[in-house]
Amino acid sequence: MKKIEAIIKPFKLDEVKEALQEVGLQGITVLEAKGFGRQKGHTELYRGAEYVIDFLPKVKIEVVLNDDQVDAAIEAIRKAAETGRIGDGKIFVSPVEQVIRIRTGETGAEAV
Repeated sequence: MKKIEAIIKPFKLDEVKEALQEVGLQGITVLEAKGFGRQKGHTELYRGAEYVIDFLPKVKIEVVLNDDQVDAAIEAIRKAAETGRIGDGKIFVSPVEQVIRIRTGETGAEAV
């Protein structure tokens, strides 16, 4: 099993969720996040005063899935989240050693 973590722009969340559902994924976890990479934030003007916004709003999506679904999920996220501009985000893939469903005690693939 693998865990996919994707950091994307907030307005792309619905598109990514729908793309993941189309490839057969049933559940995702979504977290609000702030950060920056090459974007480095930006400067804004408020009541005549200029200030820097270092951390930009992002959304982090987490999905745990079977190994055979990983490539389809990555491609679905990448296509749905892409705008072609800097700051589109990143996708991270990590191994998952064990999954346990709390309610039933199921483990492994059955728990996902």
